[in-house]
Amino acid sequence: MSARWLDDEPWGESEQRLRRKKHKPQGRRRLSDLTAEDGEEGDDVIRRLSDLGHVTEVVAELKSGKEATAYVARGPRGSLLVKIYRDLEARSFKNDAVYREGQVILDARAAKAMQHRTRKGLAMLQTDWVLAEYAHLWTLWNAGLSVPEPLAGPYPIDYAETVPAVLMRLIGTEDEVAPRLSDARLSPAQAASAWNQALGGMADLLRLGYVHGDYSTYNLLWWEDTVTIIDFPQLTTRQNPNFQSLLRRDAESLATSFRKHGLSVGGDQTLREVQRRALGPAPAPRVTLP
Repeated sequence: MSARWLDDEPWGESEQRLRRKKHKPQGRRRLSDLTAEDGEEGDDVIRRLSDLGHVTEVVAELKSGKEATAYVARGPRGSLLVKIYRDLEARSFKNDAVYREGQVILDARAAKAMQHRTRKGLAMLQTDWVLAEYAHLWTLWNAGLSVPEPLAGPYPIDYAETVPAVLMRLIGTEDEVAPRLSDARLSPAQAASAWNQALGGMADLLRLGYVHGDYSTYNLLWWEDTVTIIDFPQLTTRQNPNFQSLLRRDAESLATSFRKHGLSVGGDQTLREVQRRALGPAPAPRVTLP
């Protein structure tokens, strides 16, 4: 499998480094073999997902990154990606307060626990992080944006059962998972198309009142000449006082990360183009069948 998009760090451009870093999946494992005592990270979560009827077979462990471990699996609706977040205290990404500013938490005790990162507070933050990704995925999917289809929900009571995992449609195939755009080899024409789609995706988010918070080729997938936006737990709205600075940072990150594909556009120019496009028509909403 070729995907490496759970790793936060940029990859080198030489073939030698790409070959050295290429991930080899662990291969199929029977669900009956997945036990918490085995020491395999996420096994107890996958067994619970199986009991809930979401997963019927684990095809392979795709990638173990700093924030989460991803598995390629099968379920009643076909191939899916299971992303299992690590405990918040074990994750490297702890400075999430900038994304949560402007949120209203009615439970004062819960708000205090999260602010002080007590054991209970960390557990609540972890749950909130996963539920936020689901909620954002459903909103963006229904709005017609190019994002993976969420496979639990659409109601919180349904996808809350899968915490700390997020289930989504696999982009690519079980034998060749879609790579991050940062890792893809593009012709000049493909690079121009990918840039246009990436600008359009960022504009679509802005039109809905969102900023991604980590928008670059490291959080965009490339499959069959199509860009798919991923990773939404840090998505934030205009209620966040940091909205404009995060938007500007996303524009700069996108422009910088596209330089390896031969495009040289500044962050300010990128931001202006995104803002211009956000005034245009929105994608056609999807119709979700029962």
